Amino acid sequence: MKKINKIEVITLGCAKNIVDSERLMQQLKLNKVSLVENAEDAEAIIINTCGFIEDAKQESINTILNAIEAKKNSKIKKIIVAGCLSERYKSELEKEFPKVDAILGTEDYKGILEQFDYSLKDNLLGERLITTPNHYAYLKISEGCDNPCSFCAIPLMRGKHKSKPIDFLVNEAKSLAKKGVKELIIIGQDTTDYGKDIYGERVIARLLHELSNIKGIEWIRLLYAYPSHFPDNLITEIKNNPKICKYIDIPLQYISDKVLKSMRRGITKKSTVNLLYKLKKNIPEITLRTTFITGYPVEGEKDFLELYKFIEEMEFDRIGIFKYSQEENTPSYILGDPIGLDIKEERLVTLMELQSSISAKKNKNFVGKVLKVVIDEVRDNYYIGRSERETPEVDGEILILREYGNLKIGDFYSVEIVDSNEYDLFGKIII
Repeated sequence: MKKINKIEVITLGCAKNIVDSERLMQQLKLNKVSLVENAEDAEAIIINTCGFIEDAKQESINTILNAIEAKKNSKIKKIIVAGCLSERYKSELEKEFPKVDAILGTEDYKGILEQFDYSLKDNLLGERLITTPNHYAYLKISEGCDNPCSFCAIPLMRGKHKSKPIDFLVNEAKSLAKKGVKELIIIGQDTTDYGKDIYGERVIARLLHELSNIKGIEWIRLLYAYPSHFPDNLITEIKNNPKICKYIDIPLQYISDKVLKSMRRGITKKSTVNLLYKLKKNIPEITLRTTFITGYPVEGEKDFLELYKFIEEMEFDRIGIFKYSQEENTPSYILGDPIGLDIKEERLVTLMELQSSISAKKNKNFVGKVLKVVIDEVRDNYYIGRSERETPEVDGEILILREYGNLKIGDFYSVEIVDSNEYDLFGKIII
C-alpha cells in the first residue's frame, strides 16, 4: 500500500503543545511527508489535544468529531489523536471514538510516526519546524510539574518536573537563531523550578544568561514563573541583562490565604505581596502579567472582594482570568463545584472590567514615549508590532499605519506612541 504522504497537524492548547507539534512536524518532514493546512488536502490528520480545563477538553473533542466527519466524506485514511487529552483519557477516548485509528500520549513521536510506517530520527529529535513567525520561537526548558496545586491536572498528563540540560537548550537556541529567530519565549509548566532535578538547585538565571550570549538573539522573555520559589538571582539577572525583557508572567491564581491554602499553592498573601514589591523596586520598568481563577469551591464573597481590591491596588499590566474547572483525580475534586457558572462568569467579567480600566490608564501613560518595537505581521492598513511589554497572542499590540513607512517583518524599529486604548497602543516610526 502506498504510504500516506499528505498530513495535517492540528495543534490545540498552549505554547508547550506548539513546541511538541513543531518537533513532530520536523520528523514528518524528514520522512518526506508533505504537511498541509486543511483536511481537504490531507490523507491523514494528527490532532495534538489539550486537556487542561473543561473548555479546552471540549474544543479537543469537537476537533476529533470534525476530523471523523471529514474522514467520511474525503480521502482521509487515518486520524491520530495525541497530546494531553489522550494522555489523560486514553481508554475513554478509545471507547468513545472507535473510528480514530490511534490514541497516543504526549511527546510520543515514535508511536505517531510508526502509524504511518515512518521512522524516528533520534539524532535530530531536537530539531523543529517553526510554525510561529520566523523572528520568534518558544523554547520549552522543562516538562511536567512538581507543584501540588489542588486544581491542576498537569502532573496527571505531563508527569513530574524534568529539566532539559543547559547545553541542550543552548544548542537548540543557537539552531533557532540560525533560522532567523531573534526572540526566545521561555516556557515550561514551572520555569522557576528549572534545573533543580539535574543540577541540585534552581538555575533559571544561569540558563537565561547563557542564552543571552547567543549571537542573533535580541530578546528573551520569561513565562510561567511560579511565585513560591522565585529565585533572587533571577531578579538580578533580569535587571542587569539588557537582552532579557523586563517582563514576567507569574501566575498567582488567587490572593486570600484561605483560598491559597486550599489550592495548595505553597505561598501566602504576605509572601506574594513582598515578592511583587521586590520585583517592582528592583526593576521599576517591569511589566507584570498574571492569571487568576475565579469560582474555586471555597471562594466566598469576602475572598472575591479581597481579590478585587488586590488587583485594584497592585495594578498589574496584564491579567488573564479563568473560571474554575472541576477536574477528575485532582485534590480539589472532592470539594465539588458549588459555585454556579453564572456566578463564575459574573465574577470573571467584573475582574476583567476592572483590569480594562487599569490597562487603559497604564497605556495612556505611554503616549509620547518611544519604544523599541518588533514587527510581527501586516494586517489591513496596519503593521502589527510589539515592545518588550507584549507577549504574542496573549497581550495587546502596537499598531502602526502602513503609510508611515515600508517596514520589514521581524525587524526592530523605534516607535513613538501617539494614541492608546484599553489594550493596544498606536504609534509612528521615528526616522
